[in-house]
Amino acid sequence: MLLGTGLFGTVRALRHARLIADTPTARIASAAQGYTELQGRGQALDGTPLLSPVNALPLLWYRLQTERRQSNGEWQVTSTDTSDASFLLDDDSGQCAIDPEGAEMLVRRRDVFTQGELRYTQWSLIRHDRLYVLGDFATLGSAHARTDTSAQVRELLAAWKADRPQLLSRFDLDGDGTIDLREWELARAQARREVRQQQSEAMTAAELHVMRRPADGRLYLISDLDPERIGHQYRWFAAFHAAVFLGAAAAAAWFGQIGVL
Repeated sequence: MLLGTGLFGTVRALRHARLIADTPTARIASAAQGYTELQGRGQALDGTPLLSPVNALPLLWYRLQTERRQSNGEWQVTSTDTSDASFLLDDDSGQCAIDPEGAEMLVRRRDVFTQGELRYTQWSLIRHDRLYVLGDFATLGSAHARTDTSAQVRELLAAWKADRPQLLSRFDLDGDGTIDLREWELARAQARREVRQQQSEAMTAAELHVMRRPADGRLYLISDLDPERIGHQYRWFAAFHAAVFLGAAAAAAWFGQIGVL
């Protein structure tokens, strides 16, 4: 089992180091859609701030590990909690919402708090941290506004028909409990007006850039380390797993010789 684990870990870490080295940094305003590398400063989204569960200070992201002291003096992990709220990356050309779900987090800020028999270790990102993100970049908004008017009108009319009381209250002009052909044409005209209004609002809406986990399983990484140091860390991971692989191979060979003897 160690042979397989060591080999897999070595190949995976080397692949990640190569991705970081080979993917050029893009600017948010001009980044191509798809697998992209961004660098910038972390910023909080508008609204209720994310607060540390330990000291209530505002954060962009955290992972909190809770341990309890045992009778023998050792610490045992009792729980791990990771935030999933999005935050922003700003590179002066624009802003991109970062979704941390599914990301590999390489974060250097580590704070330890002890309260009685409990010890809390918190890794965190805070506002203005220099961030590196590698993942799937997508732009939503006016560039992707839906303009299939006929299909949208049909969908809206189907939704209205599903709520018959509301449909009658709006378009049953003679109050006979049914929608005749004239009233249905009025409903169609109103649906067309509402769809065009929605399209107009979508076309004028500001574009939203987002970074998320790639669907094809490639590395999704968020870090407050510079790319060179991240690449060095992955190469260190590769060396460690290679040592595990070679050690396991040597042990297997040695035990195989003993078996022969």
